Amino acid sequence: MKESRDDVICLGDLKRRVLAFAQEREWEQFHSPKNLSMALAAEAAELMEHFLWTESEQSREIFADEKKRVMIEEELADVVIYALEFANQTKIDLAAAIEAKLVINARKYPVEKARGRSDKYTEL
Repeated sequence: MKESRDDVICLGDLKRRVLAFAQEREWEQFHSPKNLSMALAAEAAELMEHFLWTESEQSREIFADEKKRVMIEEELADVVIYALEFANQTKIDLAAAIEAKLVINARKYPVEKARGRSDKYTEL
């Protein structure tokens, strides 16, 4: 089985590469939190577009089509790139933010109440 790049690339390395990409092009002047959050939302919408009007199971089957899979991977990459650049420009320690949010979510969604359920935490 092919080794996943996710297992060998560090989040900090990705953040540095995204920052260098923007700096080389002198794009930081455009990368305000407002603009980056809007770009992130726009890219997320482009990702969602691939699944518009499909049922849940159909959305899983889309990945069998290699051309569609590549387009979806590119949209997801755009979402993550904008999220990393947002973290760069706002000096957010993304790994720490994710770890803290996982702790919060674990409290909101205790395993014994949330397992196998899609209800919002206020409904558990």
